[in-house]
Amino acid sequence: MIVSKDEILNLRVKTNWENYMEKVKPIVEKVKEEGDKALIEFTVRFDGVRQRYLRVPKDEIDRAYDSIDDEILDALEIAKENIERFHSITSVDRDIKIDFGDCILGKRYTPIESVGVYIPGGKRSYPSTALMSGIPAKIAGVDRLIACTPPNRDGKINPLTLVACDLAGFDEIYAVGGAQAIAGMAYGTESIEKVEKIVGPGNVYVTAAKLIVQRDVAIDMPAGPSEIMVIADEYANPTFVAFDCLAQLEHDPMSIAIVLTSSKEKAQKIDEIARNEGKGLNLENLKLCIVDSIDEAIEISNAVAPEHLSIFCRDAERYLDKVKNAGSVFLGEFSPVACGDYASGTNHILPTSGYARVFSGLSVETFMKHFTYQILTKSALKRIGDAVVKLARAEGFELHARSVEIRVRECENGQVR
Repeated sequence: MIVSKDEILNLRVKTNWENYMEKVKPIVEKVKEEGDKALIEFTVRFDGVRQRYLRVPKDEIDRAYDSIDDEILDALEIAKENIERFHSITSVDRDIKIDFGDCILGKRYTPIESVGVYIPGGKRSYPSTALMSGIPAKIAGVDRLIACTPPNRDGKINPLTLVACDLAGFDEIYAVGGAQAIAGMAYGTESIEKVEKIVGPGNVYVTAAKLIVQRDVAIDMPAGPSEIMVIADEYANPTFVAFDCLAQLEHDPMSIAIVLTSSKEKAQKIDEIARNEGKGLNLENLKLCIVDSIDEAIEISNAVAPEHLSIFCRDAERYLDKVKNAGSVFLGEFSPVACGDYASGTNHILPTSGYARVFSGLSVETFMKHFTYQILTKSALKRIGDAVVKLARAEGFELHARSVEIRVRECENGQVR
């Protein structure tokens, strides 16, 4: 469907989070008050299954390896290797120490000690999410890393997810999903010890629960339906563009795919291919727009701040400097989003719904925090002391000022190094 530029800029349907939070609040409160009992009751109500356990036993994780094909295990290992490599290399220096001569200033990163990850599940298995969340967490040095994921109708976790969690280094896995899982990780139950931060994608109820509990624990970011924006010039392969759009629409009926192209002929061809190949998908959420130039397309993209931005243009890399807001960027025709979803090495847990303006995708830094430090010599104190005293008194903090003055006086009376 070819639409106007204005329609692209107003495409997203605003989620009424207050409405979902009101629905989820009683679930969160009940888990907070009743612990495991509430987790079990809600799993029966929402998932239709009564579990034999909440924490997945070690022997079941071990048996999971026997139930998956060797080729799939090899694929998980390849993905793990690439994710580890990228996240290790791009991780921030743990100790940034700068010697200014008369003082040393620094910033030190330390891991969050306990983190809970929500991994969607139930009817489908998402081993890739286990790898994308668990690997950077362990690189960061998270000591206790737990996963919560919904059980299937047999009350078990899909073997693929179990193996991926094990490969990623999760310390505990729990067969519980939905808003109740978020509450369990945030406040703790008899079986689940509370964590300090919760990350991972989920449906609107999971996200609503995260928004409620963030008053008490940290979260990564709000999550919405998956989305892609493709910028294509007259040289773009329309089949590649169409399939990347369909791949995103495959996630969810609410997923969005947008194509901005300078060629009306390309837009029509992309639309034709998508309609032939995308039967069963919500193609109403595929929008195509004709732009005057690629630079204009970049401007629209920066305004939309898409989760995935694909640039199908000649010399695509030259446009990278102009991108300001995007969850992850894919340059050139042979960089499909699906590779980023699984095995190229970058992370697929990304900001949606325009949150790329202020949030970043999951990384090693997601699982760390930092503190600054300083070592001042007497000469450094003398150099800045007068400014500190004046500013402290300007703000009405006399004892701040005096805490510096008594030290400056000591420097003046003694030997200055």
